[in-house]
Amino acid sequence: MLPRLLCLFTFTCAMVRADSDQLASLPGQMQKFVDDRTVSGVVALVATKDRVVHLSAVGKSDLASGREMKTDDLFWIASMTKPITGVCIGMLVDEGKVTWEDPVEKHLPEFKNLWVVTEQGEQRRVIEKSPRPITVRDLLTHSSGLGNVSAPRPHSTLAELCMGYAREPMYFAPGTKWSYSNSGINTLGRIVEVTSGKSFAEFLEERITRPLGMKDTTFWPDAEQQKRLAKSYKRSKDGQLQEVGNFFIQGDLADRQRTAFPAGGLYSTAQDIAKLYQMMLQGGSSNGRTYLKPETVADLTRTQSGDLRTGFTDGMSWGFGFQVVREPQGVTAMLSPGTFGHGGAYGTNSWGDSKRGIAYILMIQAQGLPNADASDVRKVFQETAAGAMK
Repeated sequence: MLPRLLCLFTFTCAMVRADSDQLASLPGQMQKFVDDRTVSGVVALVATKDRVVHLSAVGKSDLASGREMKTDDLFWIASMTKPITGVCIGMLVDEGKVTWEDPVEKHLPEFKNLWVVTEQGEQRRVIEKSPRPITVRDLLTHSSGLGNVSAPRPHSTLAELCMGYAREPMYFAPGTKWSYSNSGINTLGRIVEVTSGKSFAEFLEERITRPLGMKDTTFWPDAEQQKRLAKSYKRSKDGQLQEVGNFFIQGDLADRQRTAFPAGGLYSTAQDIAKLYQMMLQGGSSNGRTYLKPETVADLTRTQSGDLRTGFTDGMSWGFGFQVVREPQGVTAMLSPGTFGHGGAYGTNSWGDSKRGIAYILMIQAQGLPNADASDVRKVFQETAAGAMK
């Protein structure tokens, strides 16, 4: 079956030229992963600051019904939600409502007088008062020490979740280590609510998704959007793909009372995510509207984690909500130093190479990958796409 290709053309813009022949090979490269049952289907997008140069879909979005993958299908983007939460905080920094160095307790008093686990054994745990408060910077760089506390019910509010986070002793003193923390990013969402006076979902829609035209980015896909939802699969021991649910989100997808998790609750499309990254690559502006100050974009997308060892692949560092490529190697070898982005639990990936002005968006739904950030699908996609951009 021939792959479905929405748009493909060669152009010259800001000294970047797309090789149409090499881009045309992308669907075939992605089809190989469908054929060997690594994934059920793939949507791949490559863009410059101002236009999409490649958008294609291969495989199936629903194996049971035989529905073909389409370029406007929705995917659970999981932790790709995190940098969007970082952008929300950046907007509040621009307005003077938050600073990167604010103690979290300034906005959320429940985070005063926190405790840290200093010794852990089979029958003994020692806790001491934290040497300093957690800051917004700590939350954004995953160096807060907050543990990953699960939501007790599908309809938990961010206020309720943060009360629970604050009562759990921290794993380590703030700023001393790196440990990936969903709780920390959800806490940032609560700071958005307190400082803006709006729910996190309302702020996100009013300030980012609606003005950018990200019409299919939502915590709650409606009935029509669910018809375009790419289903998730896991490869079984006998090499077949078996449908799996979403471990992170419980309950009816369209239930708007369900928690809007800033750490990983969004569904979106490749085209929607490209609009966000194009805005970032343009220094915080898009179509005549300013979303972030250029200096805030720079803060969000440069290394902020110091010498801490971070991330899920070698050579990575952490900005504010975004991962940042410090030393390109392995799956990031084809990216420039300073490339920013994030992956998701089921293998989605979005990256913006600010030096070259290129965005790479990969959409798949595969549970059980050895490393969602370092999949062969991502590597081949980025190698082919980056090689085509001259």
